[in-house]
Formats: sequence, C-alpha cells, structure tokens
Amino acid sequence: MPLNPLAQKDIDYHLHSYTDARAHQEKGPLIIERGEGVFVIDDQGNRYLEAMAGLWSTALGFSEQRLVDAAHRQLQTLPFYHTFSHKSHPASIALAEKLIALAPVPMSKVYFTNSGSEANDVLVKLVWYRNNAIGQPLRKTFISRQGAYHGVTGLSASLTGLASVHQGFDLPLPGFLHVSTPHFYRHGLPGETEEQFADRLADELEALISREGAHTIAAFVAEPLMGAGGVIVPPRTYWEKIQQVCRRHDVLVIADEVICGFGRTGKLFGCETFGIQPDAMVLSKQLSSSYQPIAAVLINDALYQGIADQSHAQGALGTGFTASGHPVAAAVALENVRIIETDQLVAHAARMGTLLHAGLAALRAHPLVGDVRGCGLIAGVELVRDPASKVAVESVGRLGKFFTAQAQVNGLIVRGIGDTVALCPPLIINEAEIALLLERFTLTLEQTQASAAMA
Repeated sequence: MPLNPLAQKDIDYHLHSYTDARAHQEKGPLIIERGEGVFVIDDQGNRYLEAMAGLWSTALGFSEQRLVDAAHRQLQTLPFYHTFSHKSHPASIALAEKLIALAPVPMSKVYFTNSGSEANDVLVKLVWYRNNAIGQPLRKTFISRQGAYHGVTGLSASLTGLASVHQGFDLPLPGFLHVSTPHFYRHGLPGETEEQFADRLADELEALISREGAHTIAAFVAEPLMGAGGVIVPPRTYWEKIQQVCRRHDVLVIADEVICGFGRTGKLFGCETFGIQPDAMVLSKQLSSSYQPIAAVLINDALYQGIADQSHAQGALGTGFTASGHPVAAAVALENVRIIETDQLVAHAARMGTLLHAGLAALRAHPLVGDVRGCGLIAGVELVRDPASKVAVESVGRLGKFFTAQAQVNGLIVRGIGDTVALCPPLIINEAEIALLLERFTLTLEQTQASAAMA
C-alpha cells in the first residue's frame, strides 16, 4: 500500500517532538486544500482518508454538490436576514419545523445559534430564565460529567468536564458540578457488572442532588455517547437509572446531541439509541455536515411556556445572535437533513458501523489494544502497554499521540484522546473505504508497537 511521501525527518519529528507545543508551532500545520468524498488532500497533493469527519461532523463528506447548490440558491434569493424583533424568513421556519417533526420526543420550539458551544450556553440561560418565571429562583445548578464536552464559551465550558478547557480560564464557574464518567473499562470495579456500575453512578448522582438540595438543581446535561471524552459508551441500564433519579427530583434532562445526532450512532438520534427522553436537545455538527456554522436548541412545551411567560413580563427575550437562523446556514442544513433521509444514510451508517466494529473487534487480541468500544459509525480503540493491567506507557497519551501522527503518515486522519484513538468517518463511507480504513489502522497499530513510543 503506498504511503504519503513524507520525509523521514517528519516521522522522526512525530516520534520525538509530539509533546512539544513549540515544536508543533515551528513545524506548522497540515494544510488541507480540498476534499473528495471521505478523503481530503493537502497542499502537497497527499491524500488522506478523513476518519474523523473533520471534527465529528462532516456527515456527507467533503464534496457534496447538493449542499453547495443549496447555499448558492439561498445566496441568490436572500443572503442574510435576522430573526430579531418578531421577524423571520422561510429557511429558518422550514428548518425549525423539520427539526420538531424529527425530534425523538415531543418538542415545542427551536432556537438557532452558530455553534454547539453557543447553543449550550444559551440553553443554560434559558433554563435559569424559565426557573425564575415559575417561582423556582434557587434552581440554578447544572450537573454534567467529568470528561464531558459541551463547548468552550464561559457557560458551556463550565458544563464541559475537561481540565484543559478549565485551566487558566478560572473555570468552571460557580453552580456547575460534575459527576463521574460512565467509563466501565476504566472505572468499573473488579467483578462489577455494567448494571452494577450503572447503579453506582446513579447512586452518586442521587447523593450529589441530596447534598446540594434538590431545590437548587436545574438540570443534568450529558451526551448520549461521550465523544471528546474518549468515545465512552454508557454501561447497560445507565440512562434508565440516571433518568429515574432526575425525574424523582424534578431535574431537567438535557441531551447534547452535537456529535450523536443525525445518524452517528446508527439511529437518527443518540436519544433513540440509548432510550433517553430529554426535556431539551442541542444539535449541531452533522445538522449541516459543517458546510455552514449552525446549531439548534430544541425545548419541550413545559420549558417554552415558562420562557414565554418571563419574556412577556420582561417585555423581551434579551438574548440572540446576529446570525441566529442565518438563511444560508438554514437552507444548507435543511438540504443536508433531506439528503440524510432520502439517501437512507442512517441505515447505511448502521450497516457500515457493523463492518467497522467487526474489523476493530478482530484487533482485540493485539498486544496494544486494551478496549474497543462504540456504536454505529463512531468508535474508540484504547491503547495500552499491558492489557491485563490496563497500563499504557510512562506518559499518559504518548501512545495515542504517536499513533495519530503515524496514521497521518499512512494517509489516515484519526484523533488521539489520551491513549484512545477515535474514529468517526463520514456517514457516506462505503465498504471499500471501511476496508481501507481498517487496513491503514492495522498498519499503524503494528508500527506503533515497533516504535520508539514503546521504548
């Protein structure tokens, strides 16, 4: 199999300097110039299978002409208009109606933003606003999870449970708490079943709510399946038990579907895959295949009525963005959703996911593979030096960083999250491309085992 013609000095750089941020800066970025289906091509003509769909997001690949045409048509008709002051336009109305129709549980209204970070940020504010309106002004605390990713604005970064997003920024803000990551491979006790692990996590949430006082807890926010935290699939019965705790204490359940939504887990929404009945949902990324920046907050009627009452009392709903529901972004998103439906890409993703996971499962016996997990077209392979003890090497993340760099040399773009290698290819990937992905992944695994990273 031909490899990208990168010089040996570049490979040596990856071996010895990948932990040095300054060295990365001096070397410069990989410059991607164009895309073709599931492949991207850099400024040197090297071709890469983009197995992360960019940032978990390019469902339709990198050259879908129908999305380009949708943007062009909208630019010719109405290139911009806002949604302030009781105004709207056909593209945002049609998209909102479509999202309400597709929602896995009854939803009432849609609020558009430009990114998942903004959407989560706004949703925190809307819940606070609503709780003030219904006479529960003390219900302001949000609970999320360690390792979660919900964004990088002030409020959404406080929901995020990653130290790298908090350190140096004086985050998280007060009123944001985090419970344990539902990572059975790493945090399950010896002899503990997945169901018992789920019991323990539900008990932890119950204890936190009791300690803080249920009257102070506004919502529990979580990804159906955690992405940036390491592709963490919840243990069996987890969501059932977590929701029981929340409902018992009148705590809202908010599903962050930014990564999971629109077919990633083999169903249209992660909520369907894991049996979640949320009060609100956050959508982005595959909503437009990231051809345009757009995100959406979906809220149920109970949430909406409180917000409506409060905005009536205040005289206005004092939040919004110039580009909220931007007509070009909305038109592209609407066409993107239409393509996912008409091309039956959710079912296709489920089939391709079966092939991907079968191929990865065959690597479980490899000396470097500690765990293989995921569902649909999202997967994580956790690398370890000793599978029995689950130990990597002397520096956490060293294996993952080497693997990611070497995969790029081999024409495969993946993402290292600590020592977990994440895979999240475009939904349009076909059988031959799955085979090529697995071939390059296996080659990189063998090279990683033989590399200086194992010294």
